[in-house]
Amino acid sequence: MKLRLTATALAALGAVAVSLAIPAAARADYAVLHSGARIQITGYERVGDLIRLTVAGGQINIPASDLVAIEPEDNFQELPVVPAAQDVPYQNLIHAAAQKHGLDEKLIAEVIAVESNFNPKAVSSKNAQGLMQLLPETAREYSVRDIFDPAQNIEAGTHYLKDLLGHYRGNLKLALAAYNAGPDVVDRYGGIPPFPETQNYVRQIATKMAGLGIISPGN
Repeated sequence: MKLRLTATALAALGAVAVSLAIPAAARADYAVLHSGARIQITGYERVGDLIRLTVAGGQINIPASDLVAIEPEDNFQELPVVPAAQDVPYQNLIHAAAQKHGLDEKLIAEVIAVESNFNPKAVSSKNAQGLMQLLPETAREYSVRDIFDPAQNIEAGTHYLKDLLGHYRGNLKLALAAYNAGPDVVDRYGGIPPFPETQNYVRQIATKMAGLGIISPGN
């Protein structure tokens, strides 16, 4: 069962913790932030106006108002590798979007593989939808009428990724981090944010691109 915390519930949580003089900690999978970022956690507690999130290797403090929910991990089955180009699902649509926006189609295919495992009906716990896991507000920004239509989803997701690459002056790792966690979060941290999910996401795709010779390992 998903545990969603409203501001009132967070206040109540903090009040109980103070009254019992113990931390209000609980096991969980992901902390979902207003920015859309999802942070993998093993526990959390209210500390004044902050929420202390326990993550692998340490703790992160965030404003209580930034926390939307504690949710379980999405269950999209991962693909170990992107298939050969001729075997990639939706290859014609990927090729068309890549040609239109000047991106490598292997990059688009890898993002789709990691985001949705090529499931056009995929919906994440933060309501990202379709092959490239677009948030509804992003879909609206890119004039998507049917977010689950593969052609529209791939076109908009590719266009968004191209715009992020432009914003970060061609830095693929920053663009990928922004695609996963949101550009506001990347800009706030001045780089890839210290969220295990985002760091793993960037590492997985960037490593594959480096292995294909599309980027150098350091980029």
